[in-house]
Amino acid sequence: MTDPLHTELLQLARLAAGRAAELLRDGRPADLAVAATKSSPIDVVTEMDIAAEKLITGLIADRRPEDGFLGEEGAATEGTSGIRWVIDPLDGTVNYLYGLPTWAVSIAAEQDGETVVGVVSAPMRGETFHAMRGRGAWATGVWAGERKLACRPAPPLDQALIATGFNYVAEVRTHQADVVRRLIPLVRDIRRGGSAAIDLCDMAAGRLDGYYERGLNPWDYAAGALIAAEAGVVTGGRSGERVSRDLTLAATPGVFEPLQNLLEDFGAWHD
Repeated sequence: MTDPLHTELLQLARLAAGRAAELLRDGRPADLAVAATKSSPIDVVTEMDIAAEKLITGLIADRRPEDGFLGEEGAATEGTSGIRWVIDPLDGTVNYLYGLPTWAVSIAAEQDGETVVGVVSAPMRGETFHAMRGRGAWATGVWAGERKLACRPAPPLDQALIATGFNYVAEVRTHQADVVRRLIPLVRDIRRGGSAAIDLCDMAAGRLDGYYERGLNPWDYAAGALIAAEAGVVTGGRSGERVSRDLTLAATPGVFEPLQNLLEDFGAWHD
């Protein structure tokens, strides 16, 4: 039976993600510029990141004032309801800054620390992905309507298409490039899209066989990891651990373990 609270949270997340996506798509100024930087001079924030997070948190707080927030652009309140919203108002900011289409709005709702709802809206691709814990994952799109998501059957590792991402700190990125250099002869190929949320949703949609990245924050993966898991993707981190900042790993059953072992051998989470 569907939990009425989770249904309410999903409906609200879809509404907020849709409105933020419209703001970002339709309101992008022609002279968009960097408003601030974070971990390095190339880890950027634009005025639109800030505006989208303000829209999302304002809309949700108006309807659920006792909930907490964790947002990439500074939203951080504890709340008293047991519900916390984990928000990336613009995942793929550098893509957005350059006018590339691979960016998304990501909103997840946690109940007592467990992600129960996730929505990722990718408006330039005409797609929105959503999931509710225990109820599967779905995509709605301008081309294919609504469809239930399922990951691809697992290929041999040497035929697996793997996605990854890179850190904005030069020393970390250099090590990540070395891991890719060692991994690429062992798989079909490697993709780097620039949005963790979209990579995880592409796992759910059967467009990738595996994805890994080091250094992600909860707002980067909270919604996408639930969507992937509800589509049958195996998610985790280092051996015996959950998804974390050290390593976010998602792969089809049969690819997950050998890919995890290779990343362990290559020291994917070390400098």
